[in-house]
Amino acid sequence: MIRPTKVVLLSFEGPDVYSQVGGLGVRVTELADALAYRGYDVDLIFIGDPNAPPVEERGPRLRLRRWSQWISAYHPRDVYDGETGKMNDYTASVPRFVAEEIVAPASARGERVLIMAEEWHTVPATIALDRLLRERHLRHSATILWNANNTYGFWTIDWAALHYAATITTISKYMKFEVAAASGVQPLVVNNGIPSRLLDGAPKAETAAWRSALGERPTLVKVGRFDPDKRWFQAIDALERLIRSEDVDTRLVIRGGNQAYGHEVLARARNHGLEVTEIERVADDNALFDAVARAPGQIIDLKVFLTQELLYGLYAAGSAVLANSGKEPFGLVGLEVMAAGGLAVCGSTGEEYAEPYVNSIVVDTDDGRELATALISVMKDEKLAGRMRSEGYETAKRFTWPTIIDALERKLEFIEAAQFEKAF
Repeated sequence: MIRPTKVVLLSFEGPDVYSQVGGLGVRVTELADALAYRGYDVDLIFIGDPNAPPVEERGPRLRLRRWSQWISAYHPRDVYDGETGKMNDYTASVPRFVAEEIVAPASARGERVLIMAEEWHTVPATIALDRLLRERHLRHSATILWNANNTYGFWTIDWAALHYAATITTISKYMKFEVAAASGVQPLVVNNGIPSRLLDGAPKAETAAWRSALGERPTLVKVGRFDPDKRWFQAIDALERLIRSEDVDTRLVIRGGNQAYGHEVLARARNHGLEVTEIERVADDNALFDAVARAPGQIIDLKVFLTQELLYGLYAAGSAVLANSGKEPFGLVGLEVMAAGGLAVCGSTGEEYAEPYVNSIVVDTDDGRELATALISVMKDEKLAGRMRSEGYETAKRFTWPTIIDALERKLEFIEAAQFEKAF
């Protein structure tokens, strides 16, 4: 069997600011970079910024192809603004482009193409591409994967047609059972990953500045969109319990989003008698650190953009980072915290890398008392906390993209053999 030399990534989200709403944009951007670095010739086809070049060369092996820009021009907010029209255009035009401009030339050269599609928006395009390649007697020159990162849009999917068209993959054992329950198909697990550069740890200058701003006071950190699945109420309840019952002068630094649920979260905090200090429109990083140092409340709500350097520095400086989701397909934040040298608090769904009191705190319920009890036990044992941070870093090393691609390449032998049999 001829191994692929070219990779095509099909995704709604991508590397543009316009194209990144959730974690999918980060995933495909980092995956594309890692595949190109491995030596594959990569095309990433996504719904891109309407004002950016339609095709952009990112190094000798990676091309960004911004699709449906003529529609995006009428929907400037983000990638999901006008998503139905974009999805229809993507489905109608991407399969023909991939078949004619990528697979056919590769087949003529005796090469094989690996096509990796992401999430429910690309399902119709994936099915159409399989059909078109069969019609043109090119199916034997392509390996098609479709990957589920979440359960969003599952109710729209024709699972039988998708299973015939592609090998279905997903990112964790938890998601494997979610996909199986929805489709009756047993997907392959190819874990999510983080870029190797994150193993350099949190930037020292930003980490030191955060530690100076936070002082000696125990500080919890929670970053993520305001969504019930992220267990914000548990974080608020645990903070109140630490302060009132455990008499620990703790505070919580949060960075949420613009979701309406944020009002409910802050209302719960105030009902607990917790003071919330909002920080916004700071002139620069130094002004941000000064504002945090002077903030009087038990909750500091950061309404400012945090660069990756600032974010990872905060992860490393905090006493613990609450990535305590109730439903998490994989949990990249937990791994990022570990790579930064922070202490991760994870949920117990897709975060299969998390080992309780070995490399992280793991909470099984949404009860604030469970989280508070776990936090206080670690706060009282500095040696345990230090060991958990060290073990967390070692864990993060096992989930870098090069390691994930190694696993994918080993699974391709089975995938390609199975698809080759179906191609005729």
